[in-house]
Amino acid sequence: MAEVKNFRVEADLLGELKVPDEALYGVQTQRGINNYHISRKTMRAYPDFIIAIAYVKLAAIETNHTLGVINDEISGSISQACREIIEGKWHENFPIDMVQGGAGTSVNMNANEVIANRALEIMGHEKGDYQFCSPNDHCNCGQSTNDVYPTSIRLALIRMNTHLVGALTGLISAFRYKADEYADVIKMGRTQLQDAVPMSFGQEFNAYANNLEEEILNLERNVKLLHEINMGGTAIGTGLNAVPGFAKLCAANLSKLTGENFETATDLVEATPDTGAYVSYSSALKRLAIKLSKICNDLRLMASGPRCGLNEINLPAKAPGSSIMPGKVNPVIPEVTNQVCFKVIGNDATVSFAAEAGQLELNVMEPIITESLFESLTWMKNAIETLTSECILGITVNKERCYEMVKNSIGIVTALNPIIGYKKSTKVAKEAHATGRSVYDIVIEQGILSKEELDKALDPKEMLQSHKFTLK
Repeated sequence: MAEVKNFRVEADLLGELKVPDEALYGVQTQRGINNYHISRKTMRAYPDFIIAIAYVKLAAIETNHTLGVINDEISGSISQACREIIEGKWHENFPIDMVQGGAGTSVNMNANEVIANRALEIMGHEKGDYQFCSPNDHCNCGQSTNDVYPTSIRLALIRMNTHLVGALTGLISAFRYKADEYADVIKMGRTQLQDAVPMSFGQEFNAYANNLEEEILNLERNVKLLHEINMGGTAIGTGLNAVPGFAKLCAANLSKLTGENFETATDLVEATPDTGAYVSYSSALKRLAIKLSKICNDLRLMASGPRCGLNEINLPAKAPGSSIMPGKVNPVIPEVTNQVCFKVIGNDATVSFAAEAGQLELNVMEPIITESLFESLTWMKNAIETLTSECILGITVNKERCYEMVKNSIGIVTALNPIIGYKKSTKVAKEAHATGRSVYDIVIEQGILSKEELDKALDPKEMLQSHKFTLK
């Protein structure tokens, strides 16, 4: 008898199941809990997803109410339940694994059951007493998993993209700050890991900032693709069981509720299995990951040493670097960022395979697309915030070390090309390399230029930008 007090019994197509009495979810959610133990990451790990599906359900119930399909009491109670979820309540009632079969049916029914049971409580009925408010007949009216699930994914991605862009904006600002702080510090630029020509840290750090600003623009371009939705298409895009006018009014309601400009796809049959927007957005995340990983590679190279590497910059010391080598400190923050970037690149491959795997009027692989994109967004945002606060803002520059490398570099002979010609410059470079002597001493010794001419030509600050010259 004690067990009966803790559970209620609900039934579906497959039969009866016990559901925890305090739970707002019902039998189909319980089946999802029982069936899927894959990623061990539940919907609760992504609050934006729960909020997104509540917005979609709210837009749907407002649409059905306006179109005269559902009465005031039921629609009002469902609306209140949706708004409570949007405010952050009842999220503990979304316990199913993100990776699942069924093309997202478990997710949709989880939302339907939580909303229905909360609406029942609001109306003064017992949970599970679905004759007064049904997960299927009322909360899913005019809908299908096949339009609710992708629309919710898109809204969740849009919300999560805002968080990512915010983190990326902070990283860009940090690089700008460091560019201003070390604007006049000269260092050696390198190509193919070989000495090239001098540059400033202001140029280096501003280049990183500009490079990442391009990624904000690219993310925003691809987010626009997510605003086309297939709500009202129901099962395969034909709109069966949705009343006329549902699709466009639901998109308008969702836009009004969220502040986003959602549009109904022109061909709902085409839109229902189409995962192209996910592929494009995942590719934008991958592009960001590739660029960010390259920047972290640069930071680790510039900080290499401290005695036997470049030792141009110092990264904040965050952890002892070895269990056997005393005094060693590793660049752990760029390292962890690199690894996150690898994960995002791998997730993009998963999205590509899953998008290709769709058949006929539906792509049943959307759950793994969803989990891959949510994971990439979450990890990338967290990594960028960590990189900004724990690494970039604490970077210092070894000014004297950098200047000595510039002064002794063979690469500065490039600045003499317009004055003495490529052939003579090459001869000077070869001799400097063979003898270990400086370019400066060899040019003076051979009488190629006067000291005054050479000092002007090899002033590192003069080599940081284009300038006028006349070939002899």
